[in-house]
Amino acid sequence: MRYVILALLVALLLPTNSYAARLSSSFSAGRSLLVASSSPGNAYSAGLSVVHTANVSGDLSVLGGSVVTAAPVSGDELLIAGSIRSRARVGGDVRAVGGSISVEEHISGDLAAFGYSVNDSGKTGGSVFIVAANTTISNGASGPVTIYGNNISLSGDFANNVDIVAIGRVALAASTTIAGKLSYQAPEPAAIPESAVITGGVEYTNASYLPDAGTSRILSVISIGFFLFVRILGALILTGLLAGLFPKLAEAVTESACTARPSRILLTTLLGFAVFVVTPVLFLILALTFVGIGLAMLLFISYSFILLLSLAYSGIFLGSLFSRRYMKRETVLWHDGVFGMLVLSLIALVPYVGIFIVMLLTTFMSGVLLLIFFNFAFPHEDNTP
Repeated sequence: MRYVILALLVALLLPTNSYAARLSSSFSAGRSLLVASSSPGNAYSAGLSVVHTANVSGDLSVLGGSVVTAAPVSGDELLIAGSIRSRARVGGDVRAVGGSISVEEHISGDLAAFGYSVNDSGKTGGSVFIVAANTTISNGASGPVTIYGNNISLSGDFANNVDIVAIGRVALAASTTIAGKLSYQAPEPAAIPESAVITGGVEYTNASYLPDAGTSRILSVISIGFFLFVRILGALILTGLLAGLFPKLAEAVTESACTARPSRILLTTLLGFAVFVVTPVLFLILALTFVGIGLAMLLFISYSFILLLSLAYSGIFLGSLFSRRYMKRETVLWHDGVFGMLVLSLIALVPYVGIFIVMLLTTFMSGVLLLIFFNFAFPHEDNTP
């Protein structure tokens, strides 16, 4: 693609007038450049601010921040700048690329403009091709006109067809005449006054760029489905990694949960529930004091970590419980965690009941993990004298 663009630029810079190509060319560059001497051949200029006030017998090529051409050009014009004003007649074509482009005098050849705003008030003798956010042609054109943009305004006499693709408004001024056909695509019909004359007729294509209600529902369903798929996939990957990298912890969690008595299960669940409820209140109270902000941040990170682990080990527990009961295997493998998390994700999709089951299991797992971490950090000896 880079070589294609380079080739196009070279082709644009090549002189189209063979007579001008044989004559001597002039080159000028500067920060603020005023070119007041005429050129018998092609003229090339570059600068932050460039103003041409001398005739050019060949082609004119200018690169700058602000460009103003105030003298006739016998050949073509190639203007690349942030702000462009072509205030003199051009005997050939005009190709302009910039932010703001204004063409004020007649162009004998074609006009091709790419910019944010394009204002053409000099009637173009050839074809017109414009790509801009806002386009205004106030004096018509002799050749076919093609415009891609947002808001487009036309006035004057157009001797050929006019083709428009707009994502905004299309408007014709009073007494505008189009000898050919007006074909346009836009979200809403153009504002065409009764005094406008369009010989070839009008062809309008409704091109609404906002989705209708049915499309919006389909897009919302697709978005929700994609979100659920990504969330479940991420949970499966995390659970599989935890079960595969830390199998001893997974086996300890499963063993502690499976061998606990009903009273111990209830107490463990209450412990997890107390942690989930009390901890946010505690770090909010700590955050009110300057000294406790750091401790509150550490507590918040620990709380989030425990919550994530509790949810992940809930899936691991379901998978290992399945393998113990139906496969008679007590070791926990990574695919046990993946299977359990998949089952837990499907349970969560059940309205109301599924969320309650997931929350209850996650609360129980948080209590189990806290007891395991506490026993690991503060081990007790059985034979204490």
